[in-house]
Parts: sequence; structure tokens; C-alpha cells
Amino acid sequence: MRLYTSPRAPNPRRVTLFMAAKGIDGIELVDVDLNSGDQRAGDFLALNPLARVPVLVLDDGRALSETRAICTYLEGLYPEPNLMGVDTIERAFIEMADRRMELHLMLEIAQCVRHTHPGLAVLEQPQFPEFGAAQGKKMRATARWLDGELGKQPYVAGERFTIADITAFCALEFARGLMRFRPGAEGMANLQAWRDRMVERFPG
Repeated sequence: MRLYTSPRAPNPRRVTLFMAAKGIDGIELVDVDLNSGDQRAGDFLALNPLARVPVLVLDDGRALSETRAICTYLEGLYPEPNLMGVDTIERAFIEMADRRMELHLMLEIAQCVRHTHPGLAVLEQPQFPEFGAAQGKKMRATARWLDGELGKQPYVAGERFTIADITAFCALEFARGLMRFRPGAEGMANLQAWRDRMVERFPG
């Protein structure tokens, strides 16, 4: 298999950390330079006409895109350690937590940086700085809610490490780099402690 990725982008990183958590190796990694527009080249568009990474090319040649779909496929191939739920009820609650991280925390961060950071202007035209700033405020509200949750439970989805932790960690590290967001500096001690534990799990 072959994974088209972009190391600094949060969604491809979700897949590579998911692979790392499961100890998956042997999948070829192909870097896609987003700033150079590699995702809009004809050969890549043949894999994903939406021009987005990640894309996993299966052994039979079919191309699977969308982060969650790729992780679901890998979970089926490599069921241990389980990261997406062992039964119907656990799968549902883990998916709920993961979707919250993806559709609230990560999307708010992405909208903020894509519309406020000059380095991302190549990817987002036109930029709307006021909208981006508003998304940054929403992200902090979501982060404060998550800080409260992590005061009641050790992980994003409950009592154990799951895909929801990977999604939240990739989102926060993206915000750390481009928004200079530090939970501890903004009074979110639980979120900071959880983030520091994730760094120990995924050093570098």
C-alpha cells in the first residue's frame, strides 16, 4: 500500500499517528507538497479529484481518501490495539468523541489559520481575517469545554486511549504551531497535562 501524505498537515498526521499507535509499517509514504500545488497535479487528481490528502492506495490499486475512512480500513486490517471500539456501544461513543474533535476543535483551528495566517494564503483565497479571528475564539471555547472533560476522565473518549485522542492531539499541535496556542498558559491545566502525555506517547 502507498499513503500520500503531507507531514505538517493535521489530517495526514492523524493517519500516520494512527499507524504508529498500531505499530503498522510497510506502507510506502509519498509526500505531497501542498504549497507547491502537488495536490492539484493531474496524477494526484486521478487519485482524489477533491485535491486533498491523505490518500491510501490499496494493493488492488483503488484509492481511499478521507482520514476517518482510511483509519477504519486500517483498524480492520490491524485490529490490535483497538482504537475505535470493541462493540457497538463503545464504537458509537468513540466516534462521537472523534467527530467532536474533528468537526469542532480541528475545523475551528483550520478555519482560523487558513483565514488569518499569511503562510496559508496560497491555500485559501480569498482570506477573511475577521471570520478567521472569530473561529479562533470558537476554538478556545471548545478547548475550554475539552479541558473540563479531561478533568473528569483521562482520555478524550473516556477511560482509554483511542482515535479521538489522536484527532485532538493533531489539532492542538497544529494550533500550537500556527496559533501559538498553549492550553496551560490560558488556564486549561487539564488539557495541557493531557497534551504533554500525548507528546510522551508520540515523541518527535
